[in-house]
Amino acid sequence: MIVSWNELPALAGQVVMTDGSFDPLHDGHIAYLKAAEEIGYPVLCNIATDTWTATKHPVLLPQVRRAAVVDAVRYVSYVHCATTSTAAVLLQLKPAVYVKGQDWLDRGGIPNEELAICNSHRIQIAYLDTVKNSSSRLINELRRQ
Repeated sequence: MIVSWNELPALAGQVVMTDGSFDPLHDGHIAYLKAAEEIGYPVLCNIATDTWTATKHPVLLPQVRRAAVVDAVRYVSYVHCATTSTAAVLLQLKPAVYVKGQDWLDRGGIPNEELAICNSHRIQIAYLDTVKNSSSRLINELRRQ
């Protein structure tokens, strides 16, 4: 189910939040979303804007189409199309758990602003050890071929 900004507060404390571009959606994403669901809450997937995605690689599918694709994944209960920062979504939603891939620990963990929000609102942070794959890497491999 695709939910709007105004619907996020009704899900406070009831969901696991994931976020990303999901462009293109690949097997690593599916493993990540499955692991998020196994935490025990419904999964809300926050889909990054096209502008943010374009900083990583050319956008393959516009945000609305990516949201429709992710919404069809059986491990995902809710999808939100971001129009603001992840920090703002965390404040609006206040999920029970905010999950990221284990690779974020290699980068020093989630950004400080998101960490502060999670700490102040008692949002648990979980780093999931799932298949390490990257949409950007896949696209770059295709370009080289």
